[in-house]
Amino acid sequence: MPRGGPAAPFFPCHARRAHRPAAKNATLHARQEPTIPKPEGNVQGLKPSQLTALNRLFNRRFPAEDVYTVEQARELALLSRAVGRQVGLLIDRKGRVQMVIVGEPGSILIPELPRGRGGNERLRGLRLLHTHLTPGGISQEDLMDMLFLRLDAVIALTVNPVGDPVQWQAAHLLPSSVNGQAYHLDQPRPWDRTAAHMTDTAEALEEELSRRAEDAKEADGSPRVLLVSVAAAPRIIQERNLDELGELARTAGLTVAGRMVQRVTQVNPRLIMGRGKVAELEVLALQGRAGMLIFDGELSPSQLHNLADITERKVIDRTQLILDIFAQHAVSRAGKLQVELAQLRYTQPRLVGKNRAMDRLMGGIGGRGPGETKLETDRRKIRDRMARIRKDLDQLRRQRSFTRARRSRQGIPLAALVGYTNAGKSTLLNTLTRSEVLAENKLFATLDPTTRRLRFPAEKELILADTVGFIRNLPKELMDAFRATLEELEAAQLLLHVADASHPDLLQQINAVETILAEMELDRVPRLLILNKWDQLEAPARAELADAFPLALPITAKTGEGCKVLLEELEMRLLHEATTIVEDVPYSLN
Repeated sequence: MPRGGPAAPFFPCHARRAHRPAAKNATLHARQEPTIPKPEGNVQGLKPSQLTALNRLFNRRFPAEDVYTVEQARELALLSRAVGRQVGLLIDRKGRVQMVIVGEPGSILIPELPRGRGGNERLRGLRLLHTHLTPGGISQEDLMDMLFLRLDAVIALTVNPVGDPVQWQAAHLLPSSVNGQAYHLDQPRPWDRTAAHMTDTAEALEEELSRRAEDAKEADGSPRVLLVSVAAAPRIIQERNLDELGELARTAGLTVAGRMVQRVTQVNPRLIMGRGKVAELEVLALQGRAGMLIFDGELSPSQLHNLADITERKVIDRTQLILDIFAQHAVSRAGKLQVELAQLRYTQPRLVGKNRAMDRLMGGIGGRGPGETKLETDRRKIRDRMARIRKDLDQLRRQRSFTRARRSRQGIPLAALVGYTNAGKSTLLNTLTRSEVLAENKLFATLDPTTRRLRFPAEKELILADTVGFIRNLPKELMDAFRATLEELEAAQLLLHVADASHPDLLQQINAVETILAEMELDRVPRLLILNKWDQLEAPARAELADAFPLALPITAKTGEGCKVLLEELEMRLLHEATTIVEDVPYSLN
């Protein structure tokens, strides 16, 4: 991790590809020569003798429990003062030096490390021992490195101007926060008092994290996630949004391990939150055994990539989570095609490469020679696939239009159920038509549109259509992709807006549905507000809602209470010969 200002990404020298032997059959039998480790970091300008001294550090075997031996401390301090730069060692639990790093006089940059050991509850198995050429112990940058890289410990050895060691200080993570701190910081100690129990402490910490992970797996075997909200909205609104995000995560088969809320005046364009907050988030994920971070709202491509670079956990946003739920619930061919189109539309701008100019140089004059990059090949494949999906969806749209035209010629009116997800639309459809459409207490349990005939005693009938539920800030990719499905709403003579009367955010959900209908230019279609789950309200709440929405119909779709009045209203509005629909908006949000 960079300290003292931004620095370019740094990769170990041993990651370079070795040259193949020139002999024809040598590649089949020749052994690959071991890579000779070299110091990493700022080694420019060092003398050959200093480079040799740095290389000798790879041969040192440090104590597994103690920080170092007295001779090793003197050698490291003298060498750091001689080169005038911080020197750091990454040491494994057996005391072997895995990496030697040379930094600046006041900072050190840890190169990109190999991927961490398996398991979200495990530490990396390395401790960082590095020198400080100025007075003072472990800095905030040292703690950030420990948190982000999940190091066993960080040790700072202070060196005086003549190259003698003065004192050392260590820090390590905690299995749970204490007084708001996710780490333990030791007091500085004299340099020659080295008893520290390094390996035992790291293994005990990892054992405690593993024990908690096993307890969590026994309780629920689903993947664990951490919910994050970073916005300028009041905290109470952010908490409500995270409640809904938690329901989305549950629908996707995930277990919520914790949440973080941060109110900011301006969102960080690079990481969406400050670096210190990201470090705190990493610790919460480690302590909660969470392998995934889900952000409320939509992350920009740069924020998504920067967060993925700084943490080894999977990072997704609310849009990706909703797309995943839609992909799980898509059954029909149309539903699957629409979900795939939405996913491709979301993915396309997030294919980021080193040279975006290649997008304008594919083929033709000036584009021959090296050919397309892998990035451009992926982009072209996405564009081709999206074109094929749109063609298939156009065909399905034409087929649906034929069905609607035939229905219109028969004079059968159409009423469509709309509303917030999990408001009870499918349950109401089942109750009115005696159907067995899937109805679960989950968000987006119904994805594909369903139509059923509803017969009346007067030998009349109408078509009742159930469509996908809405949600606040519905991703634009889904809105565009599901145009073919939502065309059923355009042909409807009446929209039955089903709302969950027992939900604490009832007004916000009604407003969200109204906003989406307006965006789809369906706000002029007559609508009837239906307050579902009426049985879950107390008398004062019922009276309040009755005053707020005098034209709404209270029902309980699960038991059928109030459905008789609803059927009478439908018959009067759509089937009575002397009745025409004259109300554009049959209820008020005020």
